[in-house]
Amino acid sequence: MVNRGPHSLKVVRYLMALGSRAICVLGNHDLHLLALSEGNIKHNRDTGLYDILNAPDRDELLHWIRHRPLMHHSEKRGYSLIHAGLPPQWDIPTALSLAHEVEAVLQGDGYHAFCHDMYGDKPDIWSEGLHGMGRLRFIVNCFTRMRFCDREGRLALREKGPPTSPYNTDLLPWYKIPGRASADDRILFGHWSTLGYYNNHNVWALDSGCLWGNKLTAVKVRKRKKPIPIHQNCNGALQPSVRR
Repeated sequence: MVNRGPHSLKVVRYLMALGSRAICVLGNHDLHLLALSEGNIKHNRDTGLYDILNAPDRDELLHWIRHRPLMHHSEKRGYSLIHAGLPPQWDIPTALSLAHEVEAVLQGDGYHAFCHDMYGDKPDIWSEGLHGMGRLRFIVNCFTRMRFCDREGRLALREKGPPTSPYNTDLLPWYKIPGRASADDRILFGHWSTLGYYNNHNVWALDSGCLWGNKLTAVKVRKRKKPIPIHQNCNGALQPSVRR
């Protein structure tokens, strides 16, 4: 929601005003804003966020953001919405349950401590035995930072290029891992601008690099049918790219 454009404050206020008409899931930049708001300046390079931090309605805005989910699932329309990715071991019920673990911390008494210990690339592989901040950090890194992993689900968080870019040939995009537990479920995600719009393996990648001068992409989600992608140029012209 924030930091990938010049009007983060206006965007958050607009989304708040939409109420239940807008469903938003948290991404890495949203969590970064929350960390900054709690005094964690470890990665304080994003000055565009200070419009929110210095706003007169700052507390209301931050309260609303930290009460957004990490994952949304619609049983009626048959899809799930996340920011980045899921490791191969998680099916949809597991992913929802783990998202709720982090959401409970964000919305509860552990919020301040979480914001100060959130950053880090370890642990990098899922185990049900993970506990404490390590467990929470792995869950967050999957939902908000993941692009590549190996066949066992070990995260490669430093890899940010297109799917053909990894030097390590053992790495695959998370959605291409053989035997992925969520493979039968429709998943919509963003985060990966160097991937661009992508539809295969039952996933729809929607970050088509609008920030870098490309297009903004949305999809019209139809129940049990393939979503229809719609691209928007920087001048605002809508261009449906697939006919009904």
